[in-house]
Amino acid sequence: MTLAHRDALLKMLARISFRLGDFKLTSGASSDYYIDCRTTTLTGEGGRLTGLAVLDLMRRHELRPRAVGGLTLGADPVVCNVTAASAWHALEAPGSVVLDGFLVRKVEKSHGTGRRIEGFQQADAPVVIVDDVCTTGASTVTAIEAAREAGMRVVGVVCLVEREEAKGRPAVEAAAQGAPFFRLFSADDVRAEHVSHFAL
Repeated sequence: MTLAHRDALLKMLARISFRLGDFKLTSGASSDYYIDCRTTTLTGEGGRLTGLAVLDLMRRHELRPRAVGGLTLGADPVVCNVTAASAWHALEAPGSVVLDGFLVRKVEKSHGTGRRIEGFQQADAPVVIVDDVCTTGASTVTAIEAAREAGMRVVGVVCLVEREEAKGRPAVEAAAQGAPFFRLFSADDVRAEHVSHFAL
């Protein structure tokens, strides 16, 4: 893994996306911190670093997907930046696979084609499911299930930040059915960076 990309992304997440305080999570639980990765992944530099860091991780672990995808909305910038990073990499390394992307809707469209998945859909294609923050794992599990229902093969799962809640990783690993689950950072990694360099 190119540590420069990972380290720079960690610093951005700690500075832009991490907040200490009293927060209510989507799961209903309370927390003394909150991480909103989209405030980083939707910036130009944060998006670039996200794409490169995730691509580095997938190459290091030899996942070799044909596409990456995840549940809207948190996964959207991750998917787009990883696919863009793969295209730039292919310019420097001819023969490298340029990844496609797909986004899973929370509910099927009620009009048009009524699709649940937008973008790449190819039966038996190897894919990696990506997400920004994994807490309970529900969003990631939904994306895994939707990809499988579309006939794709999940060969790995990657999240930017894992909150390390008791049920999150086990739920994702059960849904992944043997496909490995990786994270770029734990919430403790981001918190430590924030407290060390950015907390007032």
